[in-house]
Amino acid sequence: MGQPVERESGESGEAVRSELPPGQRLQRGWPVTHYGPVPKFRPERWEFRVFGATADSEKHCWAHEEFTALPYTTVVADLHCVTKFSMLGAEWGGIPARTILEIAPPAPDVTHVMVWAEYGFSSNLRLSDFASERTLFATHKDGELLTAEHGFPLRLVVPHLYAWKGPKWVRGIEYMTTDRRGFWEERGYHNIGDPWKEQRYSYQEGPGDGPEL
Repeated sequence: MGQPVERESGESGEAVRSELPPGQRLQRGWPVTHYGPVPKFRPERWEFRVFGATADSEKHCWAHEEFTALPYTTVVADLHCVTKFSMLGAEWGGIPARTILEIAPPAPDVTHVMVWAEYGFSSNLRLSDFASERTLFATHKDGELLTAEHGFPLRLVVPHLYAWKGPKWVRGIEYMTTDRRGFWEERGYHNIGDPWKEQRYSYQEGPGDGPEL
């Protein structure tokens, strides 16, 4: 079972009772966690790509100004790190994943998405997880631009999964008709990563959780 916590809600200061996933602790503030160096943002070289099994068999690309001009929305959601801290009630702002699915749709037989980031980092998601109405390509947190250490100019937020499933410094997505493991999944992390089921490591995977061998 999850661990109950209380947190402040909005301007009223009213305490809200929430649940932490099993094994998690409440975090005040936002620690910086990542593997490797922080990349330098060069807007003139930056582009977001959608490729792989697209519906029209074409690659779709946006420059930074074009991508950030797409419809903007906000989602209030928690962030659960596999290192066992949880940050509750953050407001994330950015471009919904569903918007990308609409303007650059996948082929009918696509089942998974690989999210690609700087330095070749990757994370695989089931298409259903990527298509959640709360999955967001975030540019802002709590009304302010992300810092470089936290993923500027773009990070994926998938609130119902552990945070490693939402990479920092995202550069594109690949539509896939079969599943394959991303960077951390190849290194022993769970292929799905549901914090409420405490799916941390690959040895916990059950039948159907991972790619077919």
